[in-house]
Amino acid sequence: MSFLGKLFGRKQDDRDVARPLWHRTVEIAREKEWYRDCGVADTVGGRFDMITLILSIVLIRMERDADLIAPSVRLTELFVDDMDGQLRESGVGDVVVGKRMGQLMSVLGGRLGAYREGLAPGNEALMAEAVTRNVNLHDGTDPLLVARRARAFAAGLDLVPAYRVLDAEIGK
Repeated sequence: MSFLGKLFGRKQDDRDVARPLWHRTVEIAREKEWYRDCGVADTVGGRFDMITLILSIVLIRMERDADLIAPSVRLTELFVDDMDGQLRESGVGDVVVGKRMGQLMSVLGGRLGAYREGLAPGNEALMAEAVTRNVNLHDGTDPLLVARRARAFAAGLDLVPAYRVLDAEIGK
């Protein structure tokens, strides 16, 4: 913390530990290949779907490591803050934001469960079903394209040590 921060009583944001990982998660979700090669619709809905897919994979990885449990909570808080800001920027009023945020958290929870099952060994078909239900794809796109790439990302992430996950050294 800086001298001025201490002087004026500003404390460090607990979420700072996960901020680089949040930014990297969004970067991975915005990679052109998801949209160009895998057929994800490059729309607000499609981008949200990809953020929740990549975030789910990262959170599933983090839940398996005791050192990453607390940072995973901070990562989820950053997701909430970002989505709250996006809703407000798009003109959603204060009265409705809370309700919409509850819906978005419910969506994330449901997708976490679906993707957790789909990422289990030998469950490529379940992952494709989860993608079909949860990702906006262009008409005629095979959901296996997204499912296979997501499973490959998850497999690579499983090999990354905890400290590198937290340092956002993923998906490279």
